[in-house]
Amino acid sequence: MPFKEIKLNDGRIIPQIGFGTGSVNKSKPPSEVHDNVLTAIDVGFDHIDTAQVYGNELQVGEALKETGLSRSEIWVTTKWSGVAATRPAQAIKQSLDKLGLSYVDLYLIHSPRLVRPNVLQGWEEMQDVHKAGLAKSIGVSNFLISDLQELESAAITPAVNQILLHPYVYAATKPLLDYCAQKGIKIEAYSPLVPLTAYPGGPVDKPVYAIAERLGVAPEQVLLAWIKSKGAVILTTSSKKERLERYQGVADIDLTEEDVEAIEAAGAKGPGFARFRKYVKPLALGLAVQAAVYAFHKYLVY
Repeated sequence: MPFKEIKLNDGRIIPQIGFGTGSVNKSKPPSEVHDNVLTAIDVGFDHIDTAQVYGNELQVGEALKETGLSRSEIWVTTKWSGVAATRPAQAIKQSLDKLGLSYVDLYLIHSPRLVRPNVLQGWEEMQDVHKAGLAKSIGVSNFLISDLQELESAAITPAVNQILLHPYVYAATKPLLDYCAQKGIKIEAYSPLVPLTAYPGGPVDKPVYAIAERLGVAPEQVLLAWIKSKGAVILTTSSKKERLERYQGVADIDLTEEDVEAIEAAGAKGPGFARFRKYVKPLALGLAVQAAVYAFHKYLVY
């Protein structure tokens, strides 16, 4: 069974799961990013997410070209990150040149820091990119409610807000999720596997592992199914084909209301002592990567 269709407020349909080329991919050699994108597409991903600041748009574009897929068969998202002090009109042309495309499906402001204190003015530049046909849909990333409120008078409402989302931040993020739902802004969730990768042994493990055993699936599939239950777009990544295949299998996994509530109740407790494991095991690469993700997220938002 395929993932369900998610309709954006501009009427376009976005695939519910996407392969992200940020996170660990940002530190990978170009050839590895290229190969990872090809692997993702081979196992069924038709949504690729990149960004100006990731420095891998060229490799993403080369991989897309090698697939032989028609442009309509793949959804491509990139983000204006303000690299080299570029503005959206210049940055999108540079991104399209690297990607080898005439348009992207979704173009995002990577951080509200790029447009504060004149959020609406920055968004109007994104609207110009959309008007020029260089991005079919436009949205934001890491925006807070206060940032989004400044766009309420805009001609175009952001199609999505791409944010950090997992059970340990759900309670704090709930007001933002509710606001976006009220305004018709879809959520894209990045770093959804943090409870397992950064905080193993935390409170969320107990319900997640119990549900996984009951359903006969992997714990990471349960976390992604929780994201799916929120109606959000899942953004995840891996260099391992078998993991990517498991992520695709989440389309067939539906959690019960009790499952969702159990995961959220555990998440509300916070990671507890599990948060200190990264200091006890400083050589654990996965934990170090997640620490970098959190630091980058804090920089983007605040």
